Amino acid sequence: MADMEYTGTNEPNLTPGDAAEFALMLHDAPDAHFGRHPVPVLAYEPGASLSGRREAFRVVYDAIVGRIGEPTLYGGSAEGPNVRWRDGRRLVMLAGDRHRAQLSVHGTDAFESEERRTFEWGGDAWSADEPHDVGFLPYAWQLDRSGPGERPTERPGCRQVSSLEHFENGLELLLAAWVEQLPVQVGEDWASFSVTSAADRGRQLLISFALEDGLHVSVDDRDGEDTPERELLMRSRGWHSRDRGWWQADFSRPERDDVAEVARLTVTELRARGTKEPEELRARDASCKDRGELWLPGLGIRH
Repeated sequence: MADMEYTGTNEPNLTPGDAAEFALMLHDAPDAHFGRHPVPVLAYEPGASLSGRREAFRVVYDAIVGRIGEPTLYGGSAEGPNVRWRDGRRLVMLAGDRHRAQLSVHGTDAFESEERRTFEWGGDAWSADEPHDVGFLPYAWQLDRSGPGERPTERPGCRQVSSLEHFENGLELLLAAWVEQLPVQVGEDWASFSVTSAADRGRQLLISFALEDGLHVSVDDRDGEDTPERELLMRSRGWHSRDRGWWQADFSRPERDDVAEVARLTVTELRARGTKEPEELRARDASCKDRGELWLPGLGIRH
């Protein structure tokens, strides 16, 4: 692994080919690497767009998967990707933050026990009285498609967000993570979920993303009046168009501003229809092209 690349952070990173060989070493012979610091394999350009970060990561990810195979668990946090090759003894992780992506290996039980505590406390919170900080969760989304290795026997518990403002923040961070991370890991497969509220039973807000289709949000308004006044009201909230009773908004090439708009629009609509607390909310039908189990702890609501 003599060849190194230097990028904007002035830290050396393994080339994609060397990163793949290092990943194989961690995967097949991890003992000598337990307890060591993660090794950088990519530095993101400062201020890079979501799509720019996505394409930079794709080169490294493809090289590693080409060498050691598909991961056990796909996923990512608000900071960057979080991909895992896991069995009962060792966990190889390709994870990123705002600045870089790194490879590391950990003893499975000890690492996941520490993660469970982080989820239970709510990210960076130091006590149960502090707000849930979804931005510091180990991962905001995780997809299990029964890949190679051993899946965890249980998922960690997760605190709920304390306000609709926190839910909006968590939704924005989750969707930004999807835009950046999903296409690299699952290609053109779509991912979606719906949000329902006990304050407005029977109604769904649907949110979905796919590389080809972009980011989509819609609300079931089939019981709403089809009048100019109703149209003016819905457009004032931020909806773009109405199709067979569903108001929708679409962003074909979403970036951070678009993600923030979808989160704002979702919470605006929930408030307008009577939701006051996140305890009333539930995420349902989370799926990635109906393959595997998709978990969304970054939302901070029941699902």
